[in-house]
Amino acid sequence: MIARKMAALLAAAALVLTGCGAGTGAGGTGTPDPAGELTVALQFPPRADYAFDADDGARLQSLGVAETLTTVDADARPAPMLATAWEQQGNAWRVTLRQDVRFHDGTPLTPDAVVTALRYVAGVEAPPRAIRGIGFAVAPDGADAVRITTTEPDPVMPLRLSSGNLGILAPAAYAGGGAPRYLRTGTGPFVLDSVSGADSAQLVRNDDYWGEPAGAARVTVRYVEDPQARALAIRSGDVQFAEGLPQAQLDQVRSAGAEVVEYPNARTVLLQLNQSAAPFSDLRVRRAVTAAIDRPVLAEQVLAGGAAPAADLFGAAVPWGETARPPGADVARARQLLAEAGYTEQNPLTVRLWTFPNRPELPALANAIQAMLGAAGVTVDITVGNYEAQEPKVLAGDYDMFLNSRSYLSDFPDAASTLTSDYTCDGSYAVDQYCNPAYDALVDRLNSTEDPAARQQLFGEAAAMLTRDAVGVMVVHPRNTAVLRGATGFVPDPLQIRPVLPQLSPTTG
Repeated sequence: MIARKMAALLAAAALVLTGCGAGTGAGGTGTPDPAGELTVALQFPPRADYAFDADDGARLQSLGVAETLTTVDADARPAPMLATAWEQQGNAWRVTLRQDVRFHDGTPLTPDAVVTALRYVAGVEAPPRAIRGIGFAVAPDGADAVRITTTEPDPVMPLRLSSGNLGILAPAAYAGGGAPRYLRTGTGPFVLDSVSGADSAQLVRNDDYWGEPAGAARVTVRYVEDPQARALAIRSGDVQFAEGLPQAQLDQVRSAGAEVVEYPNARTVLLQLNQSAAPFSDLRVRRAVTAAIDRPVLAEQVLAGGAAPAADLFGAAVPWGETARPPGADVARARQLLAEAGYTEQNPLTVRLWTFPNRPELPALANAIQAMLGAAGVTVDITVGNYEAQEPKVLAGDYDMFLNSRSYLSDFPDAASTLTSDYTCDGSYAVDQYCNPAYDALVDRLNSTEDPAARQQLFGEAAAMLTRDAVGVMVVHPRNTAVLRGATGFVPDPLQIRPVLPQLSPTTG
């Protein structure tokens, strides 16, 4: 099952790249110039000065500056990075380090260096979510390995170690106390040479890198939050690579000669339904709402193809995701189910739908969903408000419908965290107020399941149970976009673990 889905994913990715005219990687026109320079526009600036205990840690990973002990392969299984092997021993993992690796300051990668880095990040007031609350501890284990222990046996430690928040810097980075110094202290294919706050950064190729060298001699990184500005920078030629362009801008950048790559995103827009109270405590009403919503229309027309219609919580970004196209609306079936639940023209149903504007696709989707439910006889009152103000009421079950956008991978490519926090009876983010002991028992099996294929099978079974119980409506899976003009080599990574910039080369001709 998983192998078939992965094959389908790779085939779909190939079609996307072919449709964009890819040659030597995406943006395949021109001749790669490894001695050249690039300027890129990235959408998420470092808001916490590249701190590993914040989301900025993953930014250092994506730049190709800091590296982690592990990475993941296309099947979302752990793969070597600064570590080459790992073995579970009860509640411990012995992790063997790669030899002949040097930090950007010239010092060698040693077990003591890894221990210094991981003890720092594990000891901050709010450790990264990848290792929080598991009793994480690390110590040297001989001349070439470290030993990582947890309170209970942990089946996914190698995946946890791929989190960008667990990047390893040179011992000198931690010598002064406080936040580690990230300039010229990583191990990656790029050296972070200078930064200008949250505006820009300068990268230079690490000529002593242990692996494949970076494709450009120097990269200027500009952090540009406005998507219109990123599109303009590509069209004007000010940058050769940009990420996260809105669908409405893609034809314009194509007309300027840019290559566009669209690829899956491990995120779901979902219409969450409060099951702790009427009307959505009734399975028939939840199924009626699902039947009334035309997910292909929402993805392909309302969002102009900037998303894939969702048949499941998990989509094409992961090998266990569902890639089948969901059905369109069945208004007659929706009306029948509502009538069985007691909602007719004489007793119509009116519900509140809340959402927030931080993700611009949500208000547009809310308006379309309002119209679709209206065709089935349901009146929907929409409120677009501040998420921070809505969240306490939503978590308390004081709402009807909530249109939300949620990553289904939490910090590393394993779905157990989301399946636990969002849908178990005691989940910390149980917006749907769903509680099914059979589901909880299924998810609990993940605690003792180490084999990646077996875990992925359980992920699929859990998602199928959520679908059968109509736990909200999985609406669409948004797509990522990358745009190249004067650059080549981009390879999509739906899991967003591999560094983005080292693979890029400027082009001539």
